Amino acid sequence: MKKINILKRLHHRSPYLLVDEVLSHSKLKIHVQKTPLAHEGYLQGHFPGAPVVPGAMMQEMTTQAAGLLLAEYYSPVPDYDSNITKGHALGVLRSIHKAKYKMFARPNDKLDIYVELIEFIDQSYRFKASIENAGKKIMQNEFTLVNISEDKLKGIMDAPKS
Repeated sequence: MKKINILKRLHHRSPYLLVDEVLSHSKLKIHVQKTPLAHEGYLQGHFPGAPVVPGAMMQEMTTQAAGLLLAEYYSPVPDYDSNITKGHALGVLRSIHKAKYKMFARPNDKLDIYVELIEFIDQSYRFKASIENAGKKIMQNEFTLVNISEDKLKGIMDAPKS
């Protein structure tokens, strides 16, 4: 298995990079880990005295893992590099179809994030995912990501026609 360089494949950077390590991957599945740390901003105020990882951040962990899969296997350009490849925004969230949260994730929990590509049409990709802590499923979801032009992401529109 070829090692995935997270910083090469994802645009995300600290403090918003929510993937620590890729453990395994194939064209249809990826397994990554994230250990949320107490000093990370999203834990500071959620909740004081009893910090838990917000559900939205767990959603984002699965989305970033799926983004790695897209950049590695489904990029519209060969050997996608987030630092130098221009013109493409990979793995932009289009919709969340369902999400269930069963237990809390806390600082220093080693979270295993499993993502599977279940459908793709053109540049639209539907995934199902789950997060486990110590072998127990704490969250599951389904969502769709799209590959779009970088201009669309930045809000650059075509010049008005005269």
